[in-house]
Amino acid sequence: MRVWRATGPRPGKRAAVLSALCAALALACGGGQVTPATAADDPAAGKPEGGQTGTGQIGAEQKDGETALSPDATGAESTAGASAPDFELDRLDGGSFRLSERLGKDVILLDFWATYCEPCLAAMPHLDDLYRAHKAQGLLVVGISIDGPESSGEVQSTIQRLGVGFPILLDSESRVVAQYNPKVTAPYSVLIGRTGRVIGKQEGYTSAKADALQQKIEQALTAK
Repeated sequence: MRVWRATGPRPGKRAAVLSALCAALALACGGGQVTPATAADDPAAGKPEGGQTGTGQIGAEQKDGETALSPDATGAESTAGASAPDFELDRLDGGSFRLSERLGKDVILLDFWATYCEPCLAAMPHLDDLYRAHKAQGLLVVGISIDGPESSGEVQSTIQRLGVGFPILLDSESRVVAQYNPKVTAPYSVLIGRTGRVIGKQEGYTSAKADALQQKIEQALTAK
């Protein structure tokens, strides 16, 4: 699995130096530190070119036999799940998005990502495929960019290059990250059922968990 975890201020435009420092497994970018897994952990989860669909998948670290999603392994919307905190963020294409306006109507997948996170970029085409395949059934995928001011200008060009069709929100002040993803790992996904409760969380992008994510979404879409 390839996961990026920020342990200080997020990298900005100097993120290009990441590959040269990966051997040390501790990257210093603009004063921040990011710790990735090595490419050998998941050679299939590389950065896509021209929006090519990746072969990896979103998933949390797990042992054999465990579900790739938590907390609800059954796919039913458990009352044990926490209610999704409301938020409002600016959209990349203009206007704003408020979560509460979609709760109770859609199954919502929040995807926290960054332009400097290669596993995030590998995951985006797969998430876009899921969105296009299931949006008529009520699936809403929302990409939340965690880029800071230093790299926020790269968000538009990255989305255009990948050809992603789902809405992209800008969380440059880390307000929503603090609510849902306080460790600031990326990619990080949160699945919210139609009851407005969180029914699954996933960290990272690997080639072992795409089916689990798709199954969880389909179960949520058909849940009564």
